Amino acid sequence: MSELKLYDFPLSGNCYKIRLLLSMLGLPYQRETIDSTRGETQTAEFKQLNPRGQIPVLIDADVRLWDSMAILVYLARRYGNEQWLPADALGEAQVMQWLAVSENELLYGLARARITVLFNKPFDLEQCQREAKPGLEAMERQLGGQDWLAADHPTIADIACYPYVALAGDGRVSLDGYPQVQAWLKRVEALDGWVPMQGA
Repeated sequence: MSELKLYDFPLSGNCYKIRLLLSMLGLPYQRETIDSTRGETQTAEFKQLNPRGQIPVLIDADVRLWDSMAILVYLARRYGNEQWLPADALGEAQVMQWLAVSENELLYGLARARITVLFNKPFDLEQCQREAKPGLEAMERQLGGQDWLAADHPTIADIACYPYVALAGDGRVSLDGYPQVQAWLKRVEALDGWVPMQGA
């Protein structure tokens, strides 16, 4: 197996998703910190790695991938087993539904609320907090009937949704009304290979 290299930023929830799965898969990797708050993702050199100028970026021998969702899918398929990303059409689609939640309600709601508070980004905090609510409500309903989002075991759906939900307080979003979500957070944190987010 070639050595993996991850370009990331410790305080990025999207980068944390990748570090979390790498740890749960037991994969060694090299890290290079790119500080997106200082414009380091916008240099010509970095845009050779990712033309979108975003982190994370994963290098695996001659493979170069960007976007946290794409990287999660790649790692699960290449190095994981069907637990993390089912091979059957329905199982895979059920995972993809929650990856979509992670990149919509949780990103535009929880993640943007967080960076508005922590990094003074010019988003409307109250609007971000409102946009988070449908995603959290959907998770609460789903987790009322099962332990994990997409299957009867953890998948990359759980890995994708976990970081910004766990960090909801940073964006002044309370999880007090979501007991099933809070219990799910504890289940994720009890998984083998779980690591805390640096700086959180």
